[in-house]
Amino acid sequence: MTTPNKTPPGADPKQLERTGTVREIGSQAVWSLSSCKPGFGVDQLRDDNLETYWQSDGSQPHLVNIQFRRKTTVKTLCIYADYKSDESYTPSKISVRVGNNFHNLQEIRPHVLHVNEESMNLQVSG
Repeated sequence: MTTPNKTPPGADPKQLERTGTVREIGSQAVWSLSSCKPGFGVDQLRDDNLETYWQSDGSQPHLVNIQFRRKTTVKTLCIYADYKSDESYTPSKISVRVGNNFHNLQEIRPHVLHVNEESMNLQVSG
């Protein structure tokens, strides 16, 4: 998602999109996962249904790779994680990395997920 202003932590991304505060650009990217169980992949990760989700199936680290076809500025990354529903599979740390290709990614924003935190709006740039 991109945004002209700083997005408040925990703000509803759909409401922000309706008001024009943010614009969803994930559909312009190619998404891939380090692993997933059948029926719990990219489609479920991106379907806007809080009852469906991505479930990894393999050793850590578990990765979501988002590649844009051309250079794209991303200012805010909105993530929903429900620790209360399944604490054993909810991430405790999220690392945001950027680069020109998979081999030169650099971490720009580490984030520790807190137990009561569900919706996160991570400022990625400026």
